[in-house]
Amino acid sequence: MLYIKKWQKICKMHSAQILQIIKKTIALAGLCLLTVNDLFAHPVAEPGKPNIIYIYADDMGYAELGCYGQQKIKTPNIDRLAKEGIRFTQHYTSTPVCAPARCMLLTGRNGGHSYIRGNYELGDFPDSLEGGQMPLPEGTYTIGHMFQGAGYITGAIGKWGLGMVNTTGAPNKQGFDYFFGYIDQKQAHNYYPTHLWENDKPYPLNNPPFSVHPKVNKTLSDDGFASFIGKEYAPDVMTLKAKEFIKTNKDKPFFLYLPYTIPHVSLQIPPGSKAYKMYEGKFDSIPYYAEKGYTPNKEPLAAYAAMITQLDMYVGEIMEQIKQLGLDKNTIIMFSSDNGTTFNGGVNAKFFNSVDGLRGLKMDVFEGGIREPFIARWPGKIPAGKVTDMISVQFDMMATFADLIGIKAPKNDGLSLKPTLLGNSAAQKQHEYLYFEYPEKGGQVAIRLGDWKGVKIHVKKSGYKNTPWMLFNLKEDRGETKNLAAQHPELIKRFDAIVEKEHQPAHIKEWEFINPKFPMEK
Repeated sequence: MLYIKKWQKICKMHSAQILQIIKKTIALAGLCLLTVNDLFAHPVAEPGKPNIIYIYADDMGYAELGCYGQQKIKTPNIDRLAKEGIRFTQHYTSTPVCAPARCMLLTGRNGGHSYIRGNYELGDFPDSLEGGQMPLPEGTYTIGHMFQGAGYITGAIGKWGLGMVNTTGAPNKQGFDYFFGYIDQKQAHNYYPTHLWENDKPYPLNNPPFSVHPKVNKTLSDDGFASFIGKEYAPDVMTLKAKEFIKTNKDKPFFLYLPYTIPHVSLQIPPGSKAYKMYEGKFDSIPYYAEKGYTPNKEPLAAYAAMITQLDMYVGEIMEQIKQLGLDKNTIIMFSSDNGTTFNGGVNAKFFNSVDGLRGLKMDVFEGGIREPFIARWPGKIPAGKVTDMISVQFDMMATFADLIGIKAPKNDGLSLKPTLLGNSAAQKQHEYLYFEYPEKGGQVAIRLGDWKGVKIHVKKSGYKNTPWMLFNLKEDRGETKNLAAQHPELIKRFDAIVEKEHQPAHIKEWEFINPKFPMEK
């Protein structure tokens, strides 16, 4: 009892001090809880960070835009992007086909280091067999993760191709807060699918199921051609979702990756659209009856031109929305494509001069397969009307984005293009070389070394060592027609050293065609 009275006396004498200690303890506990929670919450970006929209066409050739010399297809909005920003004339995709190009863009890796190096298909075309492509593995660090770590809201709207929703490659697991579009790029062969995906849930469209890979039928009627047109055009819906994403996140920094499916075949465009009416009956088209796969089309030339113009209209819509929301001066808009013009599905690259006389098309490491348009616009920061011949590549984008938003880039194979973008070419670092490795179409390797370019094709047939290099001087021979390998053995030796340095063994046998420990295809 005596001890209790003494304690009551002490408490009465020092009640203010005890109360202050309790308050400090509670505050400290609250601070600790806040700190722990913050570790798992989405960081908040610093005010003033620029929004970035990266628009990615699908199978668009180097010269299919007016600002790159196209004469027959109208692209006024993308041309305005170039007029108000900078246009690159020697910019490359990382590899000449869909899924690996996307992987290398998002991870900042070249063809010798990338986890995904080819279109490794899973499942099949019917909805019931939708399986996607080989997924990005757990632990992959993408541009999306990088932006999230810097406090950005991230969105990907369009074609994914890097793993289904139930895999480690799902976009919501690979750095994107929001996804809408095609998860499986096989489904993207159809512009009128029964569904798209919104995050990890199917998003139904009002279209009947039909195959976009029919047998050839040269007796097809008008109704037969029309049977490959549905009611809801997927790119229209994706554009609406993109605009919703921008409006929803207008008050916070955002990164929007927009990998549209246009102009990848099938040749499908709403017949009543403004874009199609611009070209309908204009070209002397021979009907396409699916001789080279994908859907038939009565006027394939008009359809192809209209699809590109339709994409241009979407770009115009996004530009206008950015302006209306007052975001114009704080938003960087970029435009490029994943690889060169295709060779099938009714597309006529020669008619449109789609690659401006460059050699090769999609799936080739020659210039026509890998040289791509690249345009960037940022009013007040990127000087208007600039054209640069700086040699650059899409795996540069991770380093470039990091530099633009003021953070340190993770380890990658690229370099920042920020100095060139902002008009400070004197501060721009240059690539010693660009390395391209593509395991499909027989196995191909290419190296850009200044004006020189070395190419090996059909490597799987004879093996890497037994396959000769071709050597071209792109400054004098942009069409890659004169093989100068015999005159420059010193360059051939250097190319071999670069391959030895850059090639890391692929994780699956189908993609390994350089390492002599693996058997070559016979």
